[in-house]
Amino acid sequence: MKAFKCGVCGFVSLEGAPEKCPVCGAPKKMFKESEVKTSKDVATYGESEKKHIPSITVSKKCGLFPNEACTDVFVKIGEITHPMLAEHYIIHIDFYIDNKFVSRQILTPEKINPAACLHIKVPKGKLSVVEMCNVHGDWINEANF
Repeated sequence: MKAFKCGVCGFVSLEGAPEKCPVCGAPKKMFKESEVKTSKDVATYGESEKKHIPSITVSKKCGLFPNEACTDVFVKIGEITHPMLAEHYIIHIDFYIDNKFVSRQILTPEKINPAACLHIKVPKGKLSVVEMCNVHGDWINEANF
């Protein structure tokens, strides 16, 4: 899938290069066209590459805000858990609702599992999750909620 990637922080824009990066504030000129691997690509890959597709679980029952309309989203990187070693790890997980960036979870190798959670207030939409591996690049998966 074609996207635009910030040369400063690695943010991936799903809808063309923005005037300003929503993560680091870099100007549009810092964005370059980039390739983001999708779940459709996995059929042609081996076991090692299957460790990169974000696995998304959506729960309409919120664990933190039980009296509010909230959707919990749990993301684990890989059908087979991705390593989190100093030499090979997930740098960050970015969340988008209807292709608009909403959150970034930065991960630390050797101390954090390759996973994140988000509590969504909007009642429905399309969630996109992009993870950045320091060795194998950017991978995306999507789910409706």
